[in-house]
Amino acid sequence: MEQVVTQSRRDVRAAQLSGGGAGTRGGGRGGGGQGRTGWKKWAIGTLKWGSIVAGVLLVLGIVGVVIAYNQTAIPQPNDLANKQVSIVYYSDGKTELDRIAVQDGNRESVKLNRVPKYVQDAHIAAEDRTFYQNNGISVGGILRAVKTSVTGEAQVGGSTITQQYVKNYFLTQDRTLSRKAREILIAVKIDGQLSKAEILEKYLNTIYYGRGAYGIQSAAKAYFGKDVGKLTVSEGAVLASVLNAPSLYDPANGERARANLENRYAYVLNGMVEEGWLSAADRAKHTELPKILPYKGAKSSAGPNGYITAQVKRELLTTGLTDREIDNGGLRIVTTIDKKAQTAAVAAMKDNLPKQVTGGLVAIKPGDGAVVAMYGGPDYAKDQLNTSTQAILQGGSNFKPFGVLAAVRKGISTKTKFDGDTPQTIAGTTINNFEDTSYGKVDMRRMIGRSINTAFVNLNEQIGPAATRQAAIDAGIPANTPGLGTDLTNILGTASPHVIDMASAYSTIASQGVRTKPYFVKKVTSSTGDFTYDAKPQTKRAFDQDVTADVTDAMTYTVKPGGTATKIGRTLDRPVAGKTGTSEENRSKWFSGFIPQLAVSVGMYKPTPDGKSSQKLSPQESSLYDGSTIPANIWLDFMKVVTDNMEVQDFPQRAGVGDDKVPTPTPTFTPPPVITTQEPTTTQAPTTTTTAPPSTTQKPTKTNGTGKPTPTPTTTQQPTITIPLP
Repeated sequence: MEQVVTQSRRDVRAAQLSGGGAGTRGGGRGGGGQGRTGWKKWAIGTLKWGSIVAGVLLVLGIVGVVIAYNQTAIPQPNDLANKQVSIVYYSDGKTELDRIAVQDGNRESVKLNRVPKYVQDAHIAAEDRTFYQNNGISVGGILRAVKTSVTGEAQVGGSTITQQYVKNYFLTQDRTLSRKAREILIAVKIDGQLSKAEILEKYLNTIYYGRGAYGIQSAAKAYFGKDVGKLTVSEGAVLASVLNAPSLYDPANGERARANLENRYAYVLNGMVEEGWLSAADRAKHTELPKILPYKGAKSSAGPNGYITAQVKRELLTTGLTDREIDNGGLRIVTTIDKKAQTAAVAAMKDNLPKQVTGGLVAIKPGDGAVVAMYGGPDYAKDQLNTSTQAILQGGSNFKPFGVLAAVRKGISTKTKFDGDTPQTIAGTTINNFEDTSYGKVDMRRMIGRSINTAFVNLNEQIGPAATRQAAIDAGIPANTPGLGTDLTNILGTASPHVIDMASAYSTIASQGVRTKPYFVKKVTSSTGDFTYDAKPQTKRAFDQDVTADVTDAMTYTVKPGGTATKIGRTLDRPVAGKTGTSEENRSKWFSGFIPQLAVSVGMYKPTPDGKSSQKLSPQESSLYDGSTIPANIWLDFMKVVTDNMEVQDFPQRAGVGDDKVPTPTPTFTPPPVITTQEPTTTQAPTTTTTAPPSTTQKPTKTNGTGKPTPTPTTTQQPTITIPLP
């Protein structure tokens, strides 16, 4: 401390000499120099005392860490080490929907010498490449943890193998700084008490690999059906890859998970090469993933609800929880799923779907994004492909409202008429209407009601297909949806979204232009109370209210007389808007629609052998399963149950965007009519007069609603107009 003070005195003296010189050069009595000297005295003094305080705090901090280190005992294994079932509830928070549980007998410890060296190296390359050099902690990981705790950002990795072992085996899953501090102290203590080999052995025997497998031996059997000692280099790299987040990397969870695994697998093997644990020549032998056993899931995830549980687990991973904590952390998970709605969804699909086809149903609360019901398949234990969130099927005519959204957004009125005759060649493409029906000039409301292909392609040519694509994206269709391009026929639904995407996009229209992100988890608490999560809806305005009001009005024509789904309008005693859908070559059938409180999409398709996509329906199947029959019936059966005792709400009134720009018809020349004061008949020519006043005893003729008389046919060659009598 004395050295610091002495140095400071020398600095002050030097500053005084410098200040005096400056003052002399400044002239007069050197006042300028004295001013600068005063400021420097103040600055140096502040630095001096700051250094003293910092030194004291540093000493106290070191003493505190030493005391904390000595007083921190290595605790008993936590509840996760002994496994607790996590329970999933319906939205009421009381009724159990499912349990997240793993099979018993899935933990088997082995000695480190039974684990091949290259399998050990793969895990170190994946999780902690400084394992043999560090003292149990990662400074970078600690700083990231502090930032995460302060800012509330999503959890990021960076913990050492020792820290992971401590967190998983001894501590709880809370995200507080105090828990992180304990983790650090215990990790340092364990690193000082155990050898690296002992730490690695304990880590490999306790880490969670998904599939209910704890430890490397159980994982070897779950993924490859073999003893850990028989694992190959590539198999060891796979296990080292999946433990980071099994739900995201296990290929049993779909193509996206497999793609994630391929990237992580390459990262692990490349790391082994960089660390000198694997030669480049050997690395070249392991470019492809090894064969991985299929996984049917835990028995607790059977039936239709298993798809909900799987979706819940995926969503929980985004909160910072690990697979291990989700599977066995004793969590209490409240979902957004309404029991009445979910039961109705399963029943509607079961009662209406023919055996040779399958489909999905998703119901979303507009303006919030909460998924209140989802049908992803009949039995998750038999088939893990979710028909609502993973299967893709062409959107067909369900896409047409996005073209209307784009048009109204540009200020084009839904009363604007387009050519609906068939066939038509538009920009080199021949377009036909269903059953080759021509409609003449029709406005957008009738275009939606009758689903008139030629009129919609004419509309798309006027507004530009890029505008239709953007409207679909803004509504909620992902930009990377297969087939979502800017070709002229995109308005007819050449893109292939998921059912949940279509439900989300329609909910944007239902919520008067507010787009929401669909979610399944409403609240999570741990059994010990050290972890809580409350969902916050993610919303964004995508369209003006006037735009969606006019589009909603147009979509009501689907269920009105003359529309493609009039049965729905006749049955549900409330305002409904929607759209039927049939895709190219009859690969999929849809009905998507909404009331103010709920948006629901139903998609149906004949699956390919792998179940991931659709194949063409036969002519007989197509005639039986169009969008106005089975999908509409499913939608209606579901809504009849859900809307029972639900308040009837009206849609917003049509705003009339662009109505003032709709051209009025140009009058055409017609031969002068014969004026008569009598009602014409088919047996006698009317009496013609131009002088006699009209009689007050004749019956008035009906008008067409414009105030002009309606022409009445006669047997004469000249047109006859009957003037209504007062």
